[in-house]
Amino acid sequence: MRVLIEVLHIVAGLIAAWIIASLAAWSYRRATHDIWLVAYVAMVAVVAMGIGPLRRAYAEDRARLNGHKEAARDD
Repeated sequence: MRVLIEVLHIVAGLIAAWIIASLAAWSYRRATHDIWLVAYVAMVAVVAMGIGPLRRAYAEDRARLNGHKEAARDD
């Protein structure tokens, strides 16, 4: 479940960057190429910053599932 939440955070960040870049490119057409270049770099940064929390969430979810499996075996 935590992995899903982290993935949704990454997706929300990508959508926000896309919306901001779209509005900026629409409002200032002369710099459209530069705006999208910066937006793509920002999107890569959003994904890169989300990898650490995603790995931790995966480890916590896996540990929780393994804990439940071991508890079920004891019964």
